[in-house]
Amino acid sequence: MKTFLFKSQRTLEQPLTEVFEFFSNAHNLALITPPSLNLEILTPAPIDMFAGTLIDYQLKLHGIPIRWQTEITEWDPPYSFEDEQRRGPYRLWRHTHSFDETAEGVVVNDSVEYAVWGGRVVEKFFVRPDLEKIFAYRSEQLDEIFHRT
Repeated sequence: MKTFLFKSQRTLEQPLTEVFEFFSNAHNLALITPPSLNLEILTPAPIDMFAGTLIDYQLKLHGIPIRWQTEITEWDPPYSFEDEQRRGPYRLWRHTHSFDETAEGVVVNDSVEYAVWGGRVVEKFFVRPDLEKIFAYRSEQLDEIFHRT
């Protein structure tokens, strides 16, 4: 299975604990996801986060309704956590979130290892452009959320 890697980085001028707290609340994902995806977190709040937590979502990808389930596979607050798809549109989805405190603020790193049905062609023309748009939107929303104070 051919895997691909997508990385994104954003610096937020807020304390590490505040940034991690935001990202560790799965219901905040809806705030930083493009509205066109119609993301709905199906797992009721509050979600107790730890390695082994399962989270269910529903979204629309290019108008097609998708059910998605991820599992928190690593949990190291306030420095990192990882989620992996257990059910959903990808052959593989492993998303590592890490948070590094620097003099400029907290560097939020997203690293997504993924595999898709259809291989390189589907990845190049559909999946990669979608991920770039989703993470660009996420970056804009994080700016708005963390810089309005």
